Amino acid sequence: MNAGKTAFDEYVRGEVEKNRDIYHPVKAGILRRLFVRYLACKKMHPNPDDEFCNPSIGPNDEIIGRYADEIRRKRIKERNPKLFEEPVMVERISPDGYMLLNGHHRWAAAMRMNVPKIRSKVVDVTQESDIRDMIRNAKHDKRVTLDLDEVVFRAGEAMEKALPFPLSLHYKERMRSGIPALFNYLKTKGYDIWVYSEKYYSMEHIRHYFFLHHTWVDGIVTGTGRRQGFLEDTRKKLASAIAEKYQQTLHIDNNSLLCIDSKTKAYEDYPLTGNPETWFREIIQIVGALDKHEG
Repeated sequence: MNAGKTAFDEYVRGEVEKNRDIYHPVKAGILRRLFVRYLACKKMHPNPDDEFCNPSIGPNDEIIGRYADEIRRKRIKERNPKLFEEPVMVERISPDGYMLLNGHHRWAAAMRMNVPKIRSKVVDVTQESDIRDMIRNAKHDKRVTLDLDEVVFRAGEAMEKALPFPLSLHYKERMRSGIPALFNYLKTKGYDIWVYSEKYYSMEHIRHYFFLHHTWVDGIVTGTGRRQGFLEDTRKKLASAIAEKYQQTLHIDNNSLLCIDSKTKAYEDYPLTGNPETWFREIIQIVGALDKHEG
């Protein structure tokens, strides 16, 4: 598509309106998800929940223009240029094609420059049905919630050892020191563990990552950053189911542990020092004290 901003805006609006109530996510097989691959730009559809499709915010013509210039320069310098080091993130959808999750402006630049295919990573992000299954399969009546990006994969802290080669090529994330010990302790105290991320990880990627570190997570919610409408709607729908399943929720961040009674919404806030050397031990002490109090 070799068009100006207005024409492209109209195309995006048309795609959003045409497909809003038609497409639904489909789980992708492991071979689709395992490797970065080249997918047809015309098989990709803009995501109605992304700010790119919000007429008051995007698309940003300046950003698209910069990516288009990058494509133009690479075409001049290279016979078969490898466009965009970072692949766009997409989700397989029915009846046909892929929903863009991240990389709308790169996709838009490729469309403008008549690039047939771009590097893409297929992921399965969390859907409402997945969360219902997590609740249904819960083993305990207590849970712990943590943010993957801000807490578990917190940059700059003491970290667990990287996975050995070649696993490290696929699982590049580094886990905060003490997380496996903390998670395994919480399991012995009868807690399910739920993790959240604004990034578009595949649930299987996160689940297997923890398995390789000899621990387990029960709930995985991904893609929270640009699906606020979806998450708010899902939270309202499932609030009673979560409250019925879990009597207590512990929310852990870097500086505090919040203990919430799911039915009364009463809570206790336990401060943490923020010291990376003692962080997980402080949590273990608090949870141990709570366990004795309940007993």
